[in-house]
Amino acid sequence: MLITEILKVAIESIRVNKLRSFLTMLGIIIGIAAVITMVALGEGAQRSVQERIAGLGTNVLTVRPGQQFVGRVDRGSARLTASDAGAIVAEAVNVRAVSPEMERRQQVVFGRSNANLSVVGVWPDYFQIQNQIFFAGRNFTPGEERGRRRLVVIGANVAERLGTSTAALIGQTILIRNIPFEVIGVLEEKGSAGWDSPDERLYIPLATAQHRVFGTQWVRAISVQAVTAQAMDPAMAEIDRILRREHRIPPGQPSDFNVRNQTSLLTTFEETTRTFTFLLAGIALISLLVGGIGIMNIMLVSVTERTREIGVRKALGARKRHILLQFLIESVVLCVAGGALGVAAGWGGANLLQRMAGWDTAVAPEAVALAVAFSGLVGVFFGLWPARRAAKLDPIESLRYE
Repeated sequence: MLITEILKVAIESIRVNKLRSFLTMLGIIIGIAAVITMVALGEGAQRSVQERIAGLGTNVLTVRPGQQFVGRVDRGSARLTASDAGAIVAEAVNVRAVSPEMERRQQVVFGRSNANLSVVGVWPDYFQIQNQIFFAGRNFTPGEERGRRRLVVIGANVAERLGTSTAALIGQTILIRNIPFEVIGVLEEKGSAGWDSPDERLYIPLATAQHRVFGTQWVRAISVQAVTAQAMDPAMAEIDRILRREHRIPPGQPSDFNVRNQTSLLTTFEETTRTFTFLLAGIALISLLVGGIGIMNIMLVSVTERTREIGVRKALGARKRHILLQFLIESVVLCVAGGALGVAAGWGGANLLQRMAGWDTAVAPEAVALAVAFSGLVGVFFGLWPARRAAKLDPIESLRYE
């Protein structure tokens, strides 16, 4: 029997029992759709973070407070100040720009509208470091920052939160913690960072934030831009040396601050995302195994139902390998067809989540190819036993079967 004839017979057998074939494929369809959707969510999240970090620049460092040790005894969280940032500016040769930052949520009022938004105290270089572009207006100057001027630069969505337009806010006065501030600039839209969006922040001079709004000298972090991406390691070494001296940390004692770059943050997030993706995909693969078991059961039933047909084929000259190949092809066709439908369902599900829930999704071609190939392997694995059982049937006993 030729391969083409075997394939035609297998497909015809599936076509005759359309509903049973579809129900048999349902486990494979659900499993593949779940795998595709979960992998698409993980891939989308990873690409989103990569784009955001690329937007920040590859030569940005962040200094954050660590734990303070005295005689190897943990004294709690350490603190950073604007003077630490000033020391970095004065001495580090591999650094282009520096800005300390402090942030708190405050009540912001304009006219009859108000909103609880994040207010960030920064130096003027902060916008260059974070690769933020002005849509309208201007930045405050170093002199205005030192003079504790009540000026504010707003994110792209702040005007909307205050129930007005961007054009209407430029040059106007808004209240931050009941203190009047003049709006001098508006930033271009940056995009959401998940739990906190830079488009809904207000940026004021650091000295103003410390002395007029927040009432504290401690800063949350110090953002540093190295001169080039290749100068990241020398810049980190300089920052470590300068801050250890500023904090009077003896040799051999651990630092009370952490210096991290965007690459390390990206690597950490990618590892976390990859772990969750594998976990979710592994759970989805259970559906494939259940679907494979369902196909094996149906194929065994099919062998029993077609015992007489198998006897006729063997009486007409069909060999064991022909019968084996026929039932194996039926199993593989069922699984591959289910895999293709599952890919379509998973693709549609990923797009639906992106449109309705706003989640970032990306269906990787490798995941599609792997899903279809895996469904074919499921067909071979779970179809082999029924196919071998059909091939071993005795032709005489098969012809007597009722």
